[in-house]
Amino acid sequence: MPGNRRIIQQRERVRERRVAVAVTSLGLTSLLLTGCGPADSGPPTLTWYINPDAGGQADIAQRCTEEADGEYRIETSLLPNDAAAQREQLARRLAANDSSLDIMSIDPPFVPELATFLAPVPEDIADSTTENTLEGALAGAMYEDRLVTVPFWANTQILWYRESVAEEAGLDMSQPVTWDQLMEVAAEQDVELGVQGSQAESMTVWINSLIESAGGTILENPEAPADEIELGLDSEAGREAARIIGTIGDEGLGGPGLATSTEGTSLTEFQGDTGSFMVNYPFVWPATQGAVEGGSLDQALLDDIGWALYPRVSEDQEAAAPLGGINLGVGASSDNPELAYQAVECIVQPENQTEYFLTNGNPPSNSEAYEDPRIEEQFPMAETIRESLENAAPRPQTPFYNEISSGLQQTWTPPEGVEPETTPEESAEFITAVLRGERLL
Repeated sequence: MPGNRRIIQQRERVRERRVAVAVTSLGLTSLLLTGCGPADSGPPTLTWYINPDAGGQADIAQRCTEEADGEYRIETSLLPNDAAAQREQLARRLAANDSSLDIMSIDPPFVPELATFLAPVPEDIADSTTENTLEGALAGAMYEDRLVTVPFWANTQILWYRESVAEEAGLDMSQPVTWDQLMEVAAEQDVELGVQGSQAESMTVWINSLIESAGGTILENPEAPADEIELGLDSEAGREAARIIGTIGDEGLGGPGLATSTEGTSLTEFQGDTGSFMVNYPFVWPATQGAVEGGSLDQALLDDIGWALYPRVSEDQEAAAPLGGINLGVGASSDNPELAYQAVECIVQPENQTEYFLTNGNPPSNSEAYEDPRIEEQFPMAETIRESLENAAPRPQTPFYNEISSGLQQTWTPPEGVEPETTPEESAEFITAVLRGERLL
């Protein structure tokens, strides 16, 4: 995982990145695009394009506006619900030099594609905003060994389990468990594993974590142009990932709805009579609590839920859990990039990350934010989440991520059709052909 060494490298190279673009952007004067009025009409308005949430980002924007004491004000503008639609909107507007894109909430997989259009992260901002950033979250904010976005909140999957099932199986959940152990329990007890097998981004997430956990990588040369990309799918790690997915699918261990299972449907199954183990995000806890409080689920179910780190592929190698979340980028064409980065520095302060976790359920990327005792009280699995984010692995970091992810989804679904001896090789051939323009998605 990248650490302080990469931040130092970023400091040494950051001045070389897009200086001309940043200087040009400072000269833009179109008031219609920025939404900022004349100098005597008040402080500059910075627009923060946010992903949908429960209002937490707007609250942070208000707090940071107040703390700016008249130097700037932050307004929020909502991006589409769908992550792919968010990417498309940001990419098009950045490429068109839209100066209203002051601050953007960006999913980690889209960082490399958008990096060319982002203003360089100033050295002092890089220092102050990444001092206590968890390693996995930091890795997802970088590209080409440079910090190109600032980590805001991070997300990861952990292993949720029914304590009654684990106890009957004789598993010591204080110790790491493997996918093979979970599959064995599911087969012996006739229960279902909660995994996401639909032809969607969740499948890419699963494949990537399995391959990374087995010591491999989907993409071997992330900085290469499309026609030179080398994939690590047809490898021992890729075949192990295919074996696990294929076994769960072929033996029905994920239930009859595996081929269309999402994070939400796998939670519903986990809460049912055949629930056992499930890989899923932290939303599981407040969602189940809410159902119990609403009377649709019994308190006994909540009392039966435990949590642990993501399952290992092999006993002797730590698992690389999925990495999600949001990073903040500043548009290179913004009229106020320096002010925008000052605002970013305020937004990602540990106390803001703490409040965002408590009110919106999105985990902090900063380790210091976990120290607030309210977090453990509300999210008793917070330490497991924090530890998972230290070892989490980003999905392939390349400007061609969309092609790779879509290709994986098409060739690794449905799960019952995944074969370790054929799927990794066929998948690699298909994606390579797509990247070279020889085949279409």
